[in-house]
Amino acid sequence: MSTHAVSAHVRKPGWFTVQVLNRSVAWLTRRGVSVWGSRVLAVRGRKSGEWRTTPVNLLTVDGRRYLVAPRGHVQWTHNMRAAGGGELHLGKHVEEFTATEVPDDDKPAILRAYLKRWKAEVGIFFDGVGPDSPDTELRRIAPDHPVFRITAAN
Repeated sequence: MSTHAVSAHVRKPGWFTVQVLNRSVAWLTRRGVSVWGSRVLAVRGRKSGEWRTTPVNLLTVDGRRYLVAPRGHVQWTHNMRAAGGGELHLGKHVEEFTATEVPDDDKPAILRAYLKRWKAEVGIFFDGVGPDSPDTELRRIAPDHPVFRITAAN
């Protein structure tokens, strides 16, 4: 039995985000310049088996590292569930990792930290919930935002 609530929440990015922002961040990150913790996530497609890439924000809380999906249950989250891990790229450095999805009840502190760091960039996707919102509001939106704890592969 899954410990994760089922949600179909997805916020599609606009043209400017896809064509300008994501491409710019990915371009810099591929050249070794991290923009506020940015990495290029590579994960195998669940159907094709081909590598799929997207820029992500790597969050560290209490020494643990997380990937948060601000736009909801998007393609990389479905692929991550199927693959159980992937790679994080920063320039020529590639880190293989395994991923464990975080249960909704454990997300409030992680979502709060994510919003504290990146609210200006992603706040619009959290329906008015911010880093100063009560835990009840963070729990309410938790099913809409997958979170994965990542661990370096050995």
